[in-house]
Amino acid sequence: MEKKQERKHELPDGSFDFGLGILKGLSGLVEKLGELAETGDELRRTGQIHGSGNEVKGIYGFTVKVGLGDQSPQVEPFGNIRRDKKSGKTVVQEIREPVVDLFEEDDCLLIIAEMPGVSAADVRLDLKDDVLTISAEKKDKKYRKEILLPGSFDKEKITLTSNNGVLEIKCPR
Repeated sequence: MEKKQERKHELPDGSFDFGLGILKGLSGLVEKLGELAETGDELRRTGQIHGSGNEVKGIYGFTVKVGLGDQSPQVEPFGNIRRDKKSGKTVVQEIREPVVDLFEEDDCLLIIAEMPGVSAADVRLDLKDDVLTISAEKKDKKYRKEILLPGSFDKEKITLTSNNGVLEIKCPR
């Protein structure tokens, strides 16, 4: 009877890969999430898919936010690449979902949204109950994001400023 040989490859650092590369990647992710849990930090990764020439066809990414204490991690995807629920295929949508961060300050809720290529004049804010919808359109750039706010705010008091595609929305209490 022939003895089955283990598949292993020596790596440059002298260690061996036993064909379990996905587990190594998973353990690295778990380790990184553990570090985030200790520091209350976040992890963000982004990428682009190019079409013919150098035209950007798709933007994808995610942010993992981990708070201190017993808060569970939050994974927030962004971009315009999504999996179609009916067909299961990956599709590039025309409208991008921007990266958004919320900060609860003493006097207001501060919302920071990254929308490269648009100015404050291109942005539309719609508030219905406790859901704020941010949308913007300029040339081939289209963005839309719905945000569940931690309470209700007066639409008339909300202010918006923009600097180099970074929107700052203040919702006074």
